[in-house]
Amino acid sequence: QVQLVESGGGWVQAGGSLRLSCAASGRTNSNYAMGWFRQAPGKERDFVAAISRAGTIRYYADSAVEGRFTISRDNAKNTVYLQMNSLKPEDTAVYYCAASNAIMSRERDQYDYWGQGTQVTVSS
Repeated sequence: QVQLVESGGGWVQAGGSLRLSCAASGRTNSNYAMGWFRQAPGKERDFVAAISRAGTIRYYADSAVEGRFTISRDNAKNTVYLQMNSLKPEDTAVYYCAASNAIMSRERDQYDYWGQGTQVTVSS
């Protein structure tokens, strides 16, 4: 069992930056591939980025995200990060981190544990 707690969300103007953190407790963080998802009002929860257990492989939703967002992890601190730069109003959503004890994936159903989410609001 692992518990995930996101932080770092907030309000920012377009073009600004935020860094989200996801702190894991319970079983060792390095046992899990980690992902970030986001859910805008009235929409499905969409994949944003994922990182392998060792942090050597990263996936991003698309090139637009990859050019602005960076996922990283510090296994010694049991924490995963999502650095978000050049934010746009369409990035507004609740951001969730998730842990997979199987494989890193772009699919929601491959993740076993979820945090409660942190709100990111980008104003134009």
